[in-house]
Amino acid sequence: MAEITGGGDGGSASPAAVPRKQAYISGILMKNPGVPIFLSVFLVTLFITADIFTRWVDVSSITAQFRQKDTLPIGDVETANNSSPQSCPEYFRWIHEDLKPWKDTGITKEMVEKAREKAHFRLIIVDGRLYMEKYDYVFQTRDVFTIWGILQLLELYPGKVPDLDLMFMCHDWPLIRKSDYPDNTSVIPPLFHYCGDDLTYDIVFPDWSFWGWPEVNISPWVKLSKELEEGNQRRKWTEREPFAYWKGNTHTGMARKDLAKCNSDGKNEWNARIHHLDWRKGFKDTDLASQCTHRYKIYVEGNSWSVSEKYILACDSTSLLVTPHFYDFFSRGLIPTVHYWPINEKNKCSSIKFAVDWGNHNTEKAQEIGRRGSEFIEKELQMNLVYDYMLHLLIEYSKLFKYRPFVTKNAVEVCSCLEKGIVKEFKELSKVKGPSETSPCTMDPPYDDHQLQALRDKKLNLTRQVEFWEATGRV
Repeated sequence: MAEITGGGDGGSASPAAVPRKQAYISGILMKNPGVPIFLSVFLVTLFITADIFTRWVDVSSITAQFRQKDTLPIGDVETANNSSPQSCPEYFRWIHEDLKPWKDTGITKEMVEKAREKAHFRLIIVDGRLYMEKYDYVFQTRDVFTIWGILQLLELYPGKVPDLDLMFMCHDWPLIRKSDYPDNTSVIPPLFHYCGDDLTYDIVFPDWSFWGWPEVNISPWVKLSKELEEGNQRRKWTEREPFAYWKGNTHTGMARKDLAKCNSDGKNEWNARIHHLDWRKGFKDTDLASQCTHRYKIYVEGNSWSVSEKYILACDSTSLLVTPHFYDFFSRGLIPTVHYWPINEKNKCSSIKFAVDWGNHNTEKAQEIGRRGSEFIEKELQMNLVYDYMLHLLIEYSKLFKYRPFVTKNAVEVCSCLEKGIVKEFKELSKVKGPSETSPCTMDPPYDDHQLQALRDKKLNLTRQVEFWEATGRV
């Protein structure tokens, strides 16, 4: 910008610039007295206009630079607008594993239609609009809040969710059993569900409780996760009750019925405090943020996986996980003795007693396990990452399609209706505020066979190490 160094305020030209141009014009007129007056006027106008125009362009450039410097340096502006998205948590890689059954065959309309016999509803997305066919009754409001979550995804990432067609099932157990599809020629129905296990092909999707569970008075995750963080601060780990705590319905599943036997009975002290929750009496005393009062909290499956796992892990207490058989979308990212302490399902009571004795003798290590489990939930299960998981899963799913999704004749468009009462309250709490200002996280490529086996071996060996300590009585 050396050519306009004299114009510091952006409104005046250099003092020497205009006189030089005027002298030059006068010389032309004196040497050519026959030049018509209109030509002289034209030349004067041309030079002055050129001078003004040049100053306008230069001053505008400087002003633009100063505006940028008032916010961010030029390089930072480019970085802010084109910054690389953060990497997705490790557990996102399981998306590839869940969709692997259709990697070679793709997904046909026949496959999707075959899943209908086990589905509660069908969801179709075309041009960013959501449509649904309802097939069967769904327990409580699981379908309402699952579909609400997908509506929020469309609001958060407009234009990023591809056209797709899927079947969704809302019961507890995964249903697409591998034994029913023994060879590569099988038409495996792609069915979305909240959990899976090693014996099934169900495609795992975040559960309804992230947007609220009105029937048991559990708030949407965006609110509850903050309440749990605050609840953790009420009592330090060392000041908490030195026992293992669990509260829930002991009538759902054999594992919970067995767990109820681990309460102190006057003869045996298993270091456990198990509280049965009678669903018929309501849920006024189920404030989860006020239950972070014990050093240890137990997670045990019910009929299948339980939504309670995230609430238990978020409590800063050392989480004791009774051998799980099912997984949800994030739990495959948990490592025994890193994020939780494994409890042997075959000897629940004695295993819990050993875990509590070990933790009370090794308080720093036990606290560390609790802290890492809580940090996992706090950092890797933020609501924006739940939406990112949904987005990546649906994008990868859509890539497998062998046909173009379309709105079926019985499908109706889903509205963003708030309804009334507590359902309305939870929808309002979980409603996204508008399109995301950041890009979704970047998902890592699939595990190769060696990586996957190494991860499984690591988890198994860490669990066996704890079992060895129990067997030898090492505290």
